[in-house]
Amino acid sequence: MAPGILLTFIVGYFLVLLVISHLTSKNSANNDTFFVANRNSKWYLVAFGMIGTALSGVTFISVPGKVGAPSGDQFAYFQFVLGNAAGFIIIATVLLPLYYRLKLTSIYSYIEQALGTWSYKTAAGIFLISRTIGSSFRLYLVVIVLQKFIFDSYGVPFAVTVLICLLLIWSYTFKGGLKTIIITDSLQTFFLVTSVFLSIYFICRSLDYNLIQAIEAIKDSSYSKIFFFNDFLTSKFHFAKEFWGGMFITIGMTGLDQDLMQKNLSLKNIKEAQKNMFSFTGVFVVINIFFLSVGALLYIYANRYGINVAKTDYLYPTIALKYLGVVPAMVFMLGLTAATFATTDSALTALTTSFCVDFLGFNKKADVNSKKNVNTRHYVHIALSGLMFLTIIIFNAINNDAVVGAIFKVASYTYGPLLGLYSFGLFVSSRQVKDKLVPFICLISPAICFFLSTESKNLLGGYVFDNELIIVNGLITFLGLWLTSSRKAASVHTIAAKA
Repeated sequence: MAPGILLTFIVGYFLVLLVISHLTSKNSANNDTFFVANRNSKWYLVAFGMIGTALSGVTFISVPGKVGAPSGDQFAYFQFVLGNAAGFIIIATVLLPLYYRLKLTSIYSYIEQALGTWSYKTAAGIFLISRTIGSSFRLYLVVIVLQKFIFDSYGVPFAVTVLICLLLIWSYTFKGGLKTIIITDSLQTFFLVTSVFLSIYFICRSLDYNLIQAIEAIKDSSYSKIFFFNDFLTSKFHFAKEFWGGMFITIGMTGLDQDLMQKNLSLKNIKEAQKNMFSFTGVFVVINIFFLSVGALLYIYANRYGINVAKTDYLYPTIALKYLGVVPAMVFMLGLTAATFATTDSALTALTTSFCVDFLGFNKKADVNSKKNVNTRHYVHIALSGLMFLTIIIFNAINNDAVVGAIFKVASYTYGPLLGLYSFGLFVSSRQVKDKLVPFICLISPAICFFLSTESKNLLGGYVFDNELIIVNGLITFLGLWLTSSRKAASVHTIAAKA
């Protein structure tokens, strides 16, 4: 497909987003609008938009690609998805009621009330690092596709392509923030879901399959195994590792993450927030089944026509953009662009919110919507865009693994301490942590986990860690907090005791 056609499509796509941004922010572009959309969002728009934010370009490209990876993944990822669903239910029933009861703008404000100022800043800092890395990885995935199939043809350097993408995202988020994103993410989710179904249709048509034949082909292929119960010690795909890892990574990456929780906090009340989360969970599980099915069909197609790619992440874009025709190529770019930018725009807004509230203290200022504070928010938004730019450039220089594996590996290290901090605040109200030691505990825990992950075969009889490493990380943090804490005086009451 001609690069010029794809480029024209991308430009047109962002013009639509800019129009939406203008319409949603022209009457109100203050900090309340940017941070929590004036707490007046519609639950069904948030639920639908969260699908695109949660899935991202990683799901769109890496999940189908890993179905036929040499490591033998097949549909093992669905075990992880089932764990995700369990995590979403815990978020809806445990964490959301807490956040709404405290009327939080940044969810890390809870840690300040429960554990102390140093703990609070540590939790917020962990989020800033984790989300910057995770979102940069996700954006990197779409940038390498744009670079390979569009900008290389014009001699545009990779760094310039990254800069263009971030400028486009900044341009439609810097005024309306969350209020704009709830609308744009709903639109982008619609494009994402539509592109998945159309991709299946076009691949089936190229293989001369009807729906029943496609289902049978997937079922009879060597890619459709879902549940893995053998080799608990040495296999990364064992059900227990995938399920429990998926559950706790969801609690960490969603429930303890300002990004997706910020959307939930923009709703009117806890009932709407829970309705949003439960409906989102059902759609999330179903849509991942379709992504895995796309992967199986892509490998069936590749085997039939002798298509080889250097990396599994290149399988979907190679077939969609080179073999299926103009319309399927446009459908693929629509889905990929929607998935990735729905994640990145949301993350950039959440990062800006967290920095302004958690480090600049916007929530403690009476004049939060003053011109000075709005301008400060703009500067923070620009600075964080620049930080994301540098992160993508660095990652491009060192990356060797499939992006999906890299993201969840990083999450196991960075979100584990958050699990420990929140667990201690929620369940150990009788003890007071030594606040100034908390940053060191949250550094030591990931370091121990890194050692365990590299030496577990020797130390634990051949055991290989996967996503469940986040559980160990959280437990080590929790234990560190316990060992360095002291019993509270009987007269002392904290907000944690009420949680």
